[in-house]
Amino acid sequence: MQGTFHWLRVQAFCYATEDETRVREALEGLLGGCGFETTATEGEHGNRIVLMEAVLKKQREFDAVFGSLRPVIPELIGGISDRVDGDCVFRTRLDKQELVRGRCVIAHHGDVVSVTGKAVSHPARKEIAETNLVAYLEGLQSS
Repeated sequence: MQGTFHWLRVQAFCYATEDETRVREALEGLLGGCGFETTATEGEHGNRIVLMEAVLKKQREFDAVFGSLRPVIPELIGGISDRVDGDCVFRTRLDKQELVRGRCVIAHHGDVVSVTGKAVSHPARKEIAETNLVAYLEGLQSS
């Protein structure tokens, strides 16, 4: 079987007003044991911002992340054409605060954990990438 993605990036910003430990634990849960890197930086007003990011390249890592997304798979499938662009890049955003509470919810605002990945598609066409991703998500949903 061919892979689902060439790469998958999961990224979250943790702001000074947030509990970094809780955000870290939520991201660890989403990643299903895959590690991630943290980079501390400073905001415009001197506030601490921590970038937490994982770049995944193995199918088992993709499976771990999307296994965590099972509750929202129907929503991902239903909006797949809006989530895959012309370069075959899949994007979705999860509500970071809900993730900290242990719930997986698609976000429609800015405080998010972003999931972005280059979908495998031969030839590289949006429609083929969408079809491949729907088949992958449906397979996860039924397992």
